[in-house]
Amino acid sequence: MRRAVQKLALVAESATACSSLHQQALAPLCTSATSALAQGASQSPLCQSNYRGRVFVPASTRGFAANSHDLFNQHKDTPDNNADNVFEWTEANLKRAQDIIDRYPPNYKASAVIPLLDLAQQQNYGFLSLPAMNSVAKMLEMTPIRVYEVATFYSMFNRSKVGKYHIQLCGTTPCRLQGAQHLQDTLEKTLGIHIGETTKDGMFTLSEMECMGACVNAPMLAVADYSGGVEGYSYNYYEDLTPADTVKIIEALRKGEKPKINSQYRNKAEPRGVIQDGKWTPSEGTLTLTTPPRGPIVTNPDL
Repeated sequence: MRRAVQKLALVAESATACSSLHQQALAPLCTSATSALAQGASQSPLCQSNYRGRVFVPASTRGFAANSHDLFNQHKDTPDNNADNVFEWTEANLKRAQDIIDRYPPNYKASAVIPLLDLAQQQNYGFLSLPAMNSVAKMLEMTPIRVYEVATFYSMFNRSKVGKYHIQLCGTTPCRLQGAQHLQDTLEKTLGIHIGETTKDGMFTLSEMECMGACVNAPMLAVADYSGGVEGYSYNYYEDLTPADTVKIIEALRKGEKPKINSQYRNKAEPRGVIQDGKWTPSEGTLTLTTPPRGPIVTNPDL
């Protein structure tokens, strides 16, 4: 037990040292470290900690945010996100918040932290400012750090400002195999930004997300629409995408229109075709099983 506690203390100290290193001497190199992590590196090349001769899996990698928009988990004051800012619930959202809290027993009101953070984010134009998180903590009678822990763990929460439309491109294996990289190239060229950035007009933020469960209709992206506040908020999937489809979606959003959601080519997940080489390729028939199924493999017929 004592050895375990000592090891945890060493890891924590290593994390603190690496975090300080990032913020001070190595700040200009953070982009390359983040890129390495995004490309599958097991650890940041900037923080290979060696403490008293012991090499740990770099604790600093846990300092990176869970999403590609917030670079670090540490809060950094900005003009629109600091302790001096004010967050006040609207009358309608205050009622919504109380309705959410009432779903839980009084001694378990902290269970409402995730839906309340989501509500606060919708009201606050797509991100959780420090005052917004503090307001949730006060409402649920939680210490603020407990709320910060939740907000920094889940990638659905943005702790820095995002555009009216948060474009979230799936970067997991099935979508990559079906051409997600081409979608990323198209989005970056069309919007003039890279992953993790926001357009100058504040309309679009581009992020990469891990699997969103629409693998059968890969590649896909999701759009969180914060342009209409809580009442007009929507979170929609766009699936079976070609680069050309992606441009159409962006242009429609730019005009304030509502692009077709879900698959762009099928009604559900029926086997109608597939995205190949950036184009929709229809398939013949309506069956996924096109050959006779094999029988069970019997390793010992005497059993």
